[in-house]
Amino acid sequence: MDIVCLDMEGVLVPEIWVAFSEATGLPELKRTTRDEPDYDKLMTFRLQVLKEHGLGLKEIQDVISGIDPMPGAKEFLDALREEGQVIILSDTFTQFAKPLMRKLGWPTLFCNTLEVAEDGAITGYKMRAAHSKLVTVKALQSVGFETIAAGDSHNDLEMIAASKAGFLFRSTDAIKQEHPELAAFETFDELLEAIRSVRAD
Repeated sequence: MDIVCLDMEGVLVPEIWVAFSEATGLPELKRTTRDEPDYDKLMTFRLQVLKEHGLGLKEIQDVISGIDPMPGAKEFLDALREEGQVIILSDTFTQFAKPLMRKLGWPTLFCNTLEVAEDGAITGYKMRAAHSKLVTVKALQSVGFETIAAGDSHNDLEMIAASKAGFLFRSTDAIKQEHPELAAFETFDELLEAIRSVRAD
């Protein structure tokens, strides 16, 4: 029995921080886990930028409300869910994800939580677990699932490597060059076909 584990941002929906960077005119916030493997370092930097510019949760949520899933993402997810179990494993936060999950038809999502002050300032964040994607995949395997994983960033590589099969999806040229052993796809149809092929084996 298998379960598909998907990254969210960059795979099913646009990168939230990139959208927020464009909306605020702060180019430094375009940096994502595609660029920075150290998530704690990345988030510490992001929170410092927010503090310097007096930006908080409301401003980010306002931008998120205008973000739609990538074209074809919901149909891809619906097709996967008709055929088996799917979990989205993301380093995003519950306070960001809800409107996006609504637009995707409420798939199962495991993610993290922001620490927010009464005035809406984001003061910190709480990770579900260290190396949460890898830990989750191993936990699923420990209860009898085989995992199939797909993602686009550095923080997806552990769960991809630990799975029965794993794929890069719309990743960067640098990551694809660093991991030529991983099949890399650009369209949902290609990824769906690859997952179906693994399930049929």
